[in-house]
Amino acid sequence: MIDKRVANAHAAVADVFDGATVMIGGFGEAGSPIELIHALIDQGASRLVVISNNTGSGEVGLAALLKAGRVAKVVCSFPRTANSTVFPELYRRGEIELELVPQGTLAERIRAGGAGIPAFFTPTAVGTPLAQGKEHRVFNGREHVLEHGIRADFTLIKGRTADTHGNVVYHATARNFAPPMAMAGTVTIVQVAEVVDAGGLDPESVVTQGIFVDRIVHIPSPAQESELIASGASYP
Repeated sequence: MIDKRVANAHAAVADVFDGATVMIGGFGEAGSPIELIHALIDQGASRLVVISNNTGSGEVGLAALLKAGRVAKVVCSFPRTANSTVFPELYRRGEIELELVPQGTLAERIRAGGAGIPAFFTPTAVGTPLAQGKEHRVFNGREHVLEHGIRADFTLIKGRTADTHGNVVYHATARNFAPPMAMAGTVTIVQVAEVVDAGGLDPESVVTQGIFVDRIVHIPSPAQESELIASGASYP
C-alpha cells in the first residue's frame, strides 16, 4: 500500500493549476482546512472555481483566498454569513461570479458527482429564480428540476486523524461536506491533526476510506478560524 503522507501543505497543493475547480470542506469554521487554503494562496493559482458551503469569514482561510483575487467563481449555498465581508464587496464590484445552490441540493450534487451519477431531479428550487433555464419534469404529480452532479479537479478537506493509507476520521460536525467531497475530487488532499500507522484506526470508525484520498498532510495544531478573526488576523 502507498504511504500518502506529503511533507507539508505547500507540497500538497503545488500542482493546483490556474482555472482549476477546487472543492473546499467546512461548514463555517467547522472542518475548514485553513492551512491548505493558505498554502494555496502562497502557491499562486488563479481563476479558480471554488465549491464550498459558504464564502468564508474575516480575512483568513477561504475569505483570504477570495481577497487575494484567486477565485473567479464560487458555487455555494451561503455567500454571506457572520463576519463575511470579502465576498459581498467583490460581488458588488462585479469581480467574482456566484452560482447559488440550495444547501441540500449542493450536498447531493457533490455526492452524485462522486458516485458517478451525472444528474438527478429534485423539487427544491422549483418556482424560484434558481430553477430558471433548467429542465423540468413532473413525477407523481409534483414538478422537479434537473440538477447536475459536480466533480472537482482538487478537494481540500480537514480531518481529525488519518492513517498512512489515507483512511480518515473526523471530529463531530467538522465532518460535514468532507466525505462526499473526498469522493468527488480527482485529487483529494486532507489535512489532519494526527497521523497513525496503518491498522491504527478502528475500521468501524473510518468515515472516508483511503481509496478516495490522494494526499495526507499532518498539521498538529491547526488554526481556529474564530480565534484568528477575533484577533484581527489576515492572510497573508
